[in-house]
Amino acid sequence: MSIEVHSVNFCLFVLVQSTIILVTALNDLNLKGVYNMDWNLKITDMAGAYIEHSTVITNFVATVYPQLKDSVCRVYGDNVQYKWTVDNEEKKLIPDATINCRIHQRKGNSFFDTPRFVMEVLSPSTEKYDRTEKMELYRQQEVEEYWIVDWRTKTVEIYELDYENDIPKYYLWKTITEANKDELRIVHFPNIKITFDELFDGIDY
Repeated sequence: MSIEVHSVNFCLFVLVQSTIILVTALNDLNLKGVYNMDWNLKITDMAGAYIEHSTVITNFVATVYPQLKDSVCRVYGDNVQYKWTVDNEEKKLIPDATINCRIHQRKGNSFFDTPRFVMEVLSPSTEKYDRTEKMELYRQQEVEEYWIVDWRTKTVEIYELDYENDIPKYYLWKTITEANKDELRIVHFPNIKITFDELFDGIDY
């Protein structure tokens, strides 16, 4: 057997052993409550993401975060998940961005309450999910404001929650494009300022 083959086999052995050690360590930390690993996160929440998708999320969080420093509310990107029970079934979602004013009801990276604001940035593989299943769950949980952002067309759909016979429903408050970009605002957080150009900074499409 050649030296090259020996080298490849040794590298594979080291890789496998390292993986076993890493997984064992993470599981051990998880059992001790040091690190909350959730192996059931939905892959669909991350699938098909473009650089532009991440850019819009980063722009939003970076702009809003300093404006909430003295507030009980916090802004989060797509690194936290929300767990809700709907019809006796646990639902897990990872929104692209949220503003949450009840931040103490959590375990690890999981929140159990309802954010006041949610933003989803469309990607080809998740657009239908964002407009149907996710939107329905946000309605059921009574998220006050829901933005659907399309970086491809530089469009922001702003949905507000209202009630009809005590049933929560979303209605389209306004669609923001380049033509009316000065009208962009977070309806339920009027003191937070974010411009259309700040949201789509770095998007050349």
